[in-house]
Amino acid sequence: MPPIPLTRRAMIRAGAAGLALGGMGLTRPAAAQVPVALQLSWLHSVQFAGSYIAQDRGWWREAGLDVTLLQGGPNAPVEPPVVAGTALIGISAADYAAAAVAQGAPFRIIGVAMQKNPFAIASLPDNPVRTPADLPGKRIGMAVANTPVLQALCTLNDIDIADIQIVPTQYSAQPLLAGEVDCLLCWETDLPVAMETEGVQARTMLLADHGYVLHSQTYIATNDSLANRRAELVALLGGEVRGWDAYRADTDAAAELTVRMFPDAGLDPETQRLQARRQVPLMFSDLTDAQGFGWWSEESVEATIRTLSLMGRTVTPDLWDRSILEAIHG
Repeated sequence: MPPIPLTRRAMIRAGAAGLALGGMGLTRPAAAQVPVALQLSWLHSVQFAGSYIAQDRGWWREAGLDVTLLQGGPNAPVEPPVVAGTALIGISAADYAAAAVAQGAPFRIIGVAMQKNPFAIASLPDNPVRTPADLPGKRIGMAVANTPVLQALCTLNDIDIADIQIVPTQYSAQPLLAGEVDCLLCWETDLPVAMETEGVQARTMLLADHGYVLHSQTYIATNDSLANRRAELVALLGGEVRGWDAYRADTDAAAELTVRMFPDAGLDPETQRLQARRQVPLMFSDLTDAQGFGWWSEESVEATIRTLSLMGRTVTPDLWDRSILEAIHG
């Protein structure tokens, strides 16, 4: 997938994001910047390359911020540091946000990085899963914890989950390649990429193309920050906007920067390049071209709420707050 060049609108938007802090009336410090942290949702990889670009090019420092990128991971949940104030913004997902809010966490979703949920079902060309109707009779390798995801997909498509054999597996492509399962529930941007680096072109079916709408890679901030630290939120998220627009313009360069910034993370350059290209259609759309990176539609909020209800989560549209993006994109 070739890099998509920056449009004139995106270039103007990137410049505006850089000026947003001043527009909010915050006097930029003469020397020291305001220290803030951005909590990532997982280990360092090109999944967060827009953040790395913003930091590498000094755009946050220009906006008066000294930003620390906090690595996530299996033992580093996003929501607690945001609630505690350790991180100004966290990168979460609508289902995690809904669960935390249900337990009293006082925050809102202020941006949506992935316009399409990355969950996919990967299969091999000689036994493909093209649509949910192909799932009955198949053995699907997945983590049992993701059963609610599969159940929601089945409900949305009038499929009886009992007709699908769930095979608990580790998060690896090996069970599919070894013929132990017929398909895998995974992210579009990881196990299919791992197979591609081994010369295997997997077929993937995005759940988002079959009714499973669930905002992913969402930016969350507390109600207190929205009330009292708006200028810093605009500056931090504005840097993200500039970073991701630059990422889209040259995904290979974004992958190279990621590998260079984290030499001890064990990142494979080719895997990072493939993942970077594969993320583009998930993160950018006609909507973001028109409104700007991170935007969402009311229709996608309604669909996300519907998906969450199938997973036992009840939320209302006021979980989403677009005011910071409105300040950035004008």
